[in-house]
Amino acid sequence: MDSNAPLLETVEHETAPSPTWTVLWLHGLGADGHDFAPIVPELVRRDWPAIRFVFPHAPVRAVTINNGMRMRAWYDIVSFDFDALAAGKRADEAGVTESVAQVEALIAREAARGIAPERIVLIGFSQGGAIALASALGREQPLAGIAGLSTYLPLGPHQAATKLKPAALSQPVFMAHGQFDPVVPAVVGQMGAATLKDLGFALEWHDYPMAHQVCAEEIQALGDWLDERFAG
Repeated sequence: MDSNAPLLETVEHETAPSPTWTVLWLHGLGADGHDFAPIVPELVRRDWPAIRFVFPHAPVRAVTINNGMRMRAWYDIVSFDFDALAAGKRADEAGVTESVAQVEALIAREAARGIAPERIVLIGFSQGGAIALASALGREQPLAGIAGLSTYLPLGPHQAATKLKPAALSQPVFMAHGQFDPVVPAVVGQMGAATLKDLGFALEWHDYPMAHQVCAEEIQALGDWLDERFAG
């Protein structure tokens, strides 16, 4: 993976001095790095190690399904049709690849700051979650874990299989979704989860009676899953 991509601007929050872990959190389409920063106090537990939360801003680009409007986006979405996912024709593959490289650059920066990949958790919501899952596939140095919230695999199962590195399979995956999500239907998230399981990932799935959002129960479950990562 290319870790020489330009560094994205980020919002950062450290829970205590000299962090020993990093949580890298990717926002959804049209949002920015400030979007999930307020969730830190709800998520963090007293007995956790010192953590640096890094919330990058996605690049600004034209998004086809929004009439070409320019906004923060991890890749262009060329079709509303999730049926195009299986053929890998819903997401702009070049954009996905570019964003994965930018995530790699942020991971490399954390390593330079003294936090190795095995102490980094990558989390993403919606389009950011799609990049988190895509990033998981090609990791030759496994991260501590990957979490995708209200999201999906942006490329089809065949592309996922071709991008998979054997070492990546040691990364545990957490996925959560709203049962009534009108933006990313739950069945689409379930399809991505099934693909990852078929590839050999250990995956934990949760769903909740909600729309395209997060809820308190989901944050609790994510915290429980993170507890296991930090204790490892």
